[in-house]
Amino acid sequence: MLQHPKPRSLLGGVIDELEETFIAILLGAMTVITFVNVIVRYVFNSGWWRSFEGVIGIEMPRSMIWALEATTFLFAWLVLFGISYAVKKTANLGVDVVLNLMAPPARRIVGLITAAVCIAYAFLLLKGAWDYWAPFAGFDATSGRWFPTGFANSRDQAWYEVDDIRIAEWMRFIEPIFNQGEAYEKIPRFIPYFILPVGAALLLYRFCQAAWKIWVGQEESLIVSHEAEDAVDDVRHMNYEE
Repeated sequence: MLQHPKPRSLLGGVIDELEETFIAILLGAMTVITFVNVIVRYVFNSGWWRSFEGVIGIEMPRSMIWALEATTFLFAWLVLFGISYAVKKTANLGVDVVLNLMAPPARRIVGLITAAVCIAYAFLLLKGAWDYWAPFAGFDATSGRWFPTGFANSRDQAWYEVDDIRIAEWMRFIEPIFNQGEAYEKIPRFIPYFILPVGAALLLYRFCQAAWKIWVGQEESLIVSHEAEDAVDDVRHMNYEE
C-alpha cells in the first residue's frame, strides 16, 4: 500500500523550495557561464571570426576573465547547499552493518547519539563559519572557543574584494552600508562568502530535523540510503521480468 508523504510545515516547505531552487539555479548558471566562456575563447578569438567582425563592423568580447572565479564560487555554493540537501534526502552513504545487528530499541538509542554528535558538529561549524564571514561583512565574530559567549570586536574587512568579478551598477547601494561610501571596483568578498554561515545553518537545521524523526520513531538512524542494495534489487527484478 502506498504511503502518502506527511505534510510539511510552512518553514520546512520554504526551506525545501529554497534549497531545490538554488541548486537548480547554481547548476544552470555554472553550465551557461562555462559554455559561453568556451565560445568566447575559441570562437570569437579565432582568425576567421575576426575577419567576419571586419565585415559586419561589430567587435565581440575576446575573453571572460571572471568566468573561472565565478564558477568556482558557484561550485562552492552548490557543494554547501548539497550537503544539507543530502541530509534531507538521506542520500549520505554509511556503514550500518553493526547497527543492523542491534535490536530496534538499541538501534534507536545509537541513532539518537549519532544525531546528537552531528548536531554538535553542525553547531561548531556554524560558529566557525560566522566567525570567518562576519569580518568581511563588517560584523563582529563571536567570542568563546566552543560556545558563543558574546561578540568580540573584529577588524572590519568589508572593503576586501574578489579578484576578477566586477561589481554591477545596481549593487552600488551596498557601498554606504558596508564600505562607508567608498566605491567597490569588484564585488566584495562577503557576498560569495555568505554561503558559509547559510550552508552551516541549513546543515544544523537538517540534522535537527533528522534527530526529531528518530525521536518520534519515523526513522531508526541517519543512514537510510543503500544505493548498492537498491541497484542489486533493480537488476534482480529486471532478470525476473525477462
